[in-house]
Amino acid sequence: METLEQRQSTIQNDRSQQRAKISFPEEIIEEILSRLPVKSILRFKSVCKPWRSLISNPSFTKLHSTRAAVNHRTALFISAHDPSTRKRYFLSAAHDGGSLTHLITLDNIPTRCDITESQHLNGLVLFNYGDGYQNYAFVVNPSTHKVLKLPNPANYATRKTDICYFFGFDESRNEHKVLNITITTHDVPSVKPVIEIMIFSLSNYSWRKIDVEFPLVVSQFRWCYGLKRSVCVNSVIHLMLVNQKELLAFDLRTEKFSIVKICSDAVPHRIICNRPHLIKVDGLLGVVCHDQMMTNNDVYVWILQDYENGVWVRETITFPKSWSVFGCAFPLDSANMEEIIFSLNKESKNVTGVLMYNMKSGCFKSVQLTLDNHPFLCKEHVQFQQIKWYVESMVPL
Repeated sequence: METLEQRQSTIQNDRSQQRAKISFPEEIIEEILSRLPVKSILRFKSVCKPWRSLISNPSFTKLHSTRAAVNHRTALFISAHDPSTRKRYFLSAAHDGGSLTHLITLDNIPTRCDITESQHLNGLVLFNYGDGYQNYAFVVNPSTHKVLKLPNPANYATRKTDICYFFGFDESRNEHKVLNITITTHDVPSVKPVIEIMIFSLSNYSWRKIDVEFPLVVSQFRWCYGLKRSVCVNSVIHLMLVNQKELLAFDLRTEKFSIVKICSDAVPHRIICNRPHLIKVDGLLGVVCHDQMMTNNDVYVWILQDYENGVWVRETITFPKSWSVFGCAFPLDSANMEEIIFSLNKESKNVTGVLMYNMKSGCFKSVQLTLDNHPFLCKEHVQFQQIKWYVESMVPL
């Protein structure tokens, strides 16, 4: 005679068999999971071994990133610094603002440091800083809250060394890379600076030195200026030069340098106080010019519409009021063709405002970021310094 426990066990086995019979094909499961936010996918990795294996597959990561980009599943990446505690915070927020989410805290940041950040690429953000003697670089995935500190390159050495990092994506290899340019100067003026080029691959986590020559025109003056900002478009990293009529371009596929001419109208007449600024708009290279902004409240964004033939197209952003009323906000980044994000403006102790411009409608809007749920931040001293869009991604670090 069958006992109650045996009958319950039989019923459970029958149910398990029924579930097995109605299970979905792996292609359907992949199709469903690839459309979900990263936060949900990370939870579903623990459902069963087949799901974990599926989600961990590089092909799934690529599919999810593609879907996220097409659906404009974007969010905000923010860097904040507290000089009173010498801490730096990496934070994130939803596309439409709200409470900030804490990602990571860096301790013992030098009071004086040259902050440089490169753009987001396929869900990853490169952030680096230095004080003239030490330089550090981090690759951050805001979606998974993972951070990778890059090892120092072999040329990391002396007090006479200027080390810069620039982020890129090699589409031919489907691979994130970091370009390192190191300039070592000498006390003797007649001795030319030594320039070394290295590339870090996020596929094998190692540095590799390459022998490559700068274009002749670059050797006549300092190759880089000011903020050392870069923009990567079509596997090519672009940098501003002291001569603001040209860009220095490094192709990650061929590992060669070249020069890209800037539209003459994009170069301000008063170069000392008005510098052109690189930006990426809807996957295209752009240069922001604000030469006459103080008089007519216009910002010009010159977009390289045809890269091969050097065709630049101008987009005009007009402020409804004086530029100073908007805190001298400056275009920083674009998630897609429709929206451009401007610099941060601290409105109160708990609220920081972000100005956004819709290029399709020609309208501005203000998004507010709140600090209410972050007791570890000293709200009186915290300084918001960098803000970027990023696309949700499962790319591992």
